[in-house]
Amino acid sequence: MSFVSALTSAILPVLLVAGVGFVLGRVRNVQVDALGTVAVYVLIPCLVFYSLATTSLGGGAVVKIATGVFGYVAVMTVVSSGAARVLGIDEPHRGAFVLSSTFPNAGNYGIPLARFAFGPIGQSVAVLYIVALDVLQYTLGVFLAARGGEGDLREAVTMVFQLPLLYGLLAAGVARYFDAVPPTDTGLMQTIQLVGDAAIPVMLLMLGIQLANTRSGPSITRAGVPTALKLGVAPVIALALAIPLGFADSDVAHVFVLECAMPAAVTPLVLTIEFSGDADTSFSAPEYVSTVIFTTTVCSIATLAVLIWALRGGLLWI
Repeated sequence: MSFVSALTSAILPVLLVAGVGFVLGRVRNVQVDALGTVAVYVLIPCLVFYSLATTSLGGGAVVKIATGVFGYVAVMTVVSSGAARVLGIDEPHRGAFVLSSTFPNAGNYGIPLARFAFGPIGQSVAVLYIVALDVLQYTLGVFLAARGGEGDLREAVTMVFQLPLLYGLLAAGVARYFDAVPPTDTGLMQTIQLVGDAAIPVMLLMLGIQLANTRSGPSITRAGVPTALKLGVAPVIALALAIPLGFADSDVAHVFVLECAMPAAVTPLVLTIEFSGDADTSFSAPEYVSTVIFTTTVCSIATLAVLIWALRGGLLWI
């Protein structure tokens, strides 16, 4: 597989749909919250249920994916925290630095990209990845954002149990365990598939609108180190974890690495706004995270195209 093929078959479709959302966000005052509510409470749970109820992935692969996600976040948290200390970054900017360096945009960017790059198996792995990641974002992520700031930590952590995608995962697991998954050609499953498939274009439109509404901080150079960590160090750590995990299916391993290499996620921005508090500095912690989101997303066009080319072309052995 050539680099151009990776760019046109996987990256370009994502850019086109997200670009429409970006232009829409620039020319119209679109409130992404409404789209987010529909996606989180209706579209994504259906996508999670259908993907996991019909996937060929076994229980062993599911455990390895979850283990890989927890291991990746743990290592990246340690690495980025150490980098922040070396650079002399204090709270609340240290929490913003670690959050934006650690958590990848595996949802509204990662799921569609995995689908375009690796097909249905890519979507299934990405869905499992985002379920495990969301648990960490609303526990460890909230702690990192609230450290040295404000906010009700306990109340925020309970948001994990309010995530509909978590219950979509549980419903799919129960249905598979009791062999009660309806045939895919039934009206019920076709309806769930139709609603779930709508999540992919909606998430990409949301990504574009969010980028259009993101205001970067006073200096783009402040995002240099977290951008290097997110797009350069993270894929290396993911590869180092994927090898000992020993995924039976190489495509599962490839998607795991791809999801870890995604640009900075939007959820840390929400957490930073909510919990970081005000700082008496020339730029705020949310501005810092916004800048990293913007720079990593733009730079990821090249890095992800190279990574997909290397993964699908067999240049990276896992």
